[in-house]
Amino acid sequence: MACPEEEKVEVTLVPRLMRRLYSHDESSLTQDELDCLKLNNEEHPFLVTHHLRAVREGEVPLLLHGTPVTCRVHSTERYTTRSKVRVCTLYTVWLTHGQFTWTVKRKYKHFQELHRDLYKHKILLHFLPLGRYAAQRQQLEAMTEEMPTLHGANRARRASSKPKYLEEYLGSLLENDFCRNYHGMLEFLDVSLLSFVKDLGPKGLEGFILKRSGGHRIQGLNCIGHDQFCYRWSRRWLVAKDSFLLYMKREAGEISFVLLFDPELKVQVGRRFTDTKYGVCIQNFTRNLVIKCSSYRQAQWWKHEIHRLAEPCDFLKEHRFQGFAPPREDTLTKWYVNGSGYFSDLADALEQAKEEIFITDWWLSPEMFLKRPATDNYWRLDEILKRKAEQGVKVCVLLYKEVLGKYKLTLAIDSDYSKRTLMDRHPNIKVMRHPDHVSSIVFLWAHHEKMVAIDQSVAFMGGIDLAYGRWDDSHYRLTDLCAALTPSARPETGDVVDQGSDGPASQPLATEQTSTDPGDLTDNTQLWLGKDYSNFINKDWDQLDHPFEDNIDRSKVPRMPWRDLATVHHGKAARDLARHFVQRWNFTKMFTNKHNNNFYPCLLPKSHSTADCLPFVVPGSKQASVQVLRSADRWSTGTCESSIHNAYIHTIENSEHYIYIENQFFISCADGKNIHNGIGDAIVNRILRAHSEQKKYRVYVVIPLLPGFEGNINEGGGNSMQAILHFIYRTICRGDFSILARLKAHMQDQWSQYISLCGLRTHSQLGQSLVTELIYVHSKMLIADDRCYIIGSANINDRSMLGSRDSELAVLVEDLERVPSRMGGELYQAGPVTLALRKECFRVLLGADSEPVIDIQDPIGDEFFEVWNKTAESNTRIYDVIFQCLPTDSIHSLRALKELTSVARLCETHPERARKELEAIKGILVHFPLHFLAEVDLIPPLSSKERMIPMEVWT
Repeated sequence: MACPEEEKVEVTLVPRLMRRLYSHDESSLTQDELDCLKLNNEEHPFLVTHHLRAVREGEVPLLLHGTPVTCRVHSTERYTTRSKVRVCTLYTVWLTHGQFTWTVKRKYKHFQELHRDLYKHKILLHFLPLGRYAAQRQQLEAMTEEMPTLHGANRARRASSKPKYLEEYLGSLLENDFCRNYHGMLEFLDVSLLSFVKDLGPKGLEGFILKRSGGHRIQGLNCIGHDQFCYRWSRRWLVAKDSFLLYMKREAGEISFVLLFDPELKVQVGRRFTDTKYGVCIQNFTRNLVIKCSSYRQAQWWKHEIHRLAEPCDFLKEHRFQGFAPPREDTLTKWYVNGSGYFSDLADALEQAKEEIFITDWWLSPEMFLKRPATDNYWRLDEILKRKAEQGVKVCVLLYKEVLGKYKLTLAIDSDYSKRTLMDRHPNIKVMRHPDHVSSIVFLWAHHEKMVAIDQSVAFMGGIDLAYGRWDDSHYRLTDLCAALTPSARPETGDVVDQGSDGPASQPLATEQTSTDPGDLTDNTQLWLGKDYSNFINKDWDQLDHPFEDNIDRSKVPRMPWRDLATVHHGKAARDLARHFVQRWNFTKMFTNKHNNNFYPCLLPKSHSTADCLPFVVPGSKQASVQVLRSADRWSTGTCESSIHNAYIHTIENSEHYIYIENQFFISCADGKNIHNGIGDAIVNRILRAHSEQKKYRVYVVIPLLPGFEGNINEGGGNSMQAILHFIYRTICRGDFSILARLKAHMQDQWSQYISLCGLRTHSQLGQSLVTELIYVHSKMLIADDRCYIIGSANINDRSMLGSRDSELAVLVEDLERVPSRMGGELYQAGPVTLALRKECFRVLLGADSEPVIDIQDPIGDEFFEVWNKTAESNTRIYDVIFQCLPTDSIHSLRALKELTSVARLCETHPERARKELEAIKGILVHFPLHFLAEVDLIPPLSSKERMIPMEVWT
């Protein structure tokens, strides 16, 4: 019995979405668009890859309008068949069509068959309905009275003159529209709708083959027993390109499978590898594709052409850090600190999309606004995607499918709601979720990437999800209450309203809003509407299907500011990021039965040969070297890679002066039991080397003061929060494997001259009360020596770094240019892009704008290091005195924690005095409390659900 290749589509309870799922809803092209395609004489636009059926039904010619096809038949091969009598001659035909060149190999009998088919087709046209074949009749009338003859008067002409004669014969046919557009001629030329799409790279070998089902190298996809004993043969059109190959149903215009070239690419011919006569086995990391050709020579020709096309491909070998992509020199790139600038540039870039938008997120909130304050719905994410979908842009979204049930350990992200909401906006928006936990047996790991690629030419990525709570700027506001605006004072869309530390009295949003509609936003001044105003440690998100209903009382509870970083890249680096998305999308479609249907298209990666033709450039981008890194495993992407971890280790080990780390987690120092990533070990070894060499070296680490889990810290926090705290403290200062314990063993208290561990905090006034809140550090960033940095989605823990757990993306950006700077009191040549990023981080953390005496130029000088530590120490002391805020070094036990909550705070007893003392706060930097709950065993109790799951979840 044959294995079914096409499974049932996903069933949803949403009626409108269900109707679309059971329809092949490839959006139709307008007549104007079809006419433009018919008249195109340079190349087919990439648009046709998403509309193959519509283009075919619209009778768009496969060959370019008005562009001649020239041919040369200049070489022959003679070989014997298995017969003892016949000797065959194989002709190599070189073809040129505009900027495209390719070769086909044909026997004389193939020319005879083409001639016979053309003649029959010409005769039949006289008897076919006039209306339906009017265009072909018109072409027929323009022909000369007789077709070019193939035989001629002298049928016994010499073999040496035969190639020239065949060249003249074929050339005369190609000069006539009737002959060159005949389907038999197009198959003779190995031409399809994908042949002349410039963004797919050079035209490679194409043709009909028989494809054997099965061969997937992913557990669960093969038949019980083995696919070699349970398969069927299907006739398909195979297309080879410069970085992938695909097979499709040519007549139906449906791409069935895409095989990307990777380091495991092998093309093997013969029964030994295929158990098939004239078989070819094409293998990559995820599949052994077996095809059957009509002859041994044809099989060898496929092998030769695939190797020839793939030879210059960057993806056939592992690159630096065992990554899939090499460094891309002279890449236009830009960094972002905080979400405000990132979302604004992303919104403008989405408006520029012409062909495709790829989005992958851990969490996506459809109703979030990219420019603020929102005065209408124009810059709302789902509205932007709907607008582009209506313009014909294909929007493909990959979301992490969270684990549901009472043991759910992630935040409430409700990916099903996000999927249904987006797909209900327009048929051109396709959303898939992954993994299917039962079929893939993946319950513990997540897709944690955050990336948006536009037309495979510009790609945004980093640590910022398109989700609630992520929008922030360097003000890190704690309050967001309505402020009355006169019409003349109304801000323009995208402008930022700074309400300062003294927010106005509590007012409701002056609109009549519903749970799914924000109402009239004309006079809105709020930056965070509904669920977007959040303090998730105070209360986790819920009821996400009511996006414009507040999750917490903003008149009483301050929001938790969000610090994060992201990047944008152009050209080849953007193509690398888009290729990763294509790989994940096609893998998800293949792996998940309910997605394995024509409703979800197979995506094609654009060729790097056209990557430098940028459709637009994000303002402020600078040139640097960019290498795309990732954590990937067979369950997530179909391949294995941990290049992010390797790049972190390499960058730390080779840093000469300092490293600066901002990260959501700091769980490292391998013990071979619970922790395996070596980032903490690399930091220790680098500091010890500097100490032994008596050289100045600094390590700055900024992490959240508390993990991002819901829990009342006044009572010790929840079990999830305590579990993460346990491993963070184990990394930093508790136990023999910790960084400080190992440093103290070699240098006693001198460790404080090498490393500083800090968090972030700010304060404001909410109504009549003074309030403070930690700034949640969600960044995933490493800067080294003012010359390079890593930004991505990967946390410093095993989940993100090992590659076999969560899937992640990051980039290593290295400056190629140099600008004068200072390092350790001496002149230094820094990288301009990295230097600007580091100074932007230090400027905000230390409040350098309001304190001009603070010099942030030299990151390792004694004077600056003292300013850094004294600022953090002073801010920490002031916050402790005024707010008795947690966590704090003075609380070592749960008993002391409970006693502290009964003590009156200065901000409540003497608010004016408190305000006066708060004036001494500089920036947002505070020390990380190394001794908080030092006497408490933070591992969750045995009876808790957090302890029942594997410990790897927390590391």
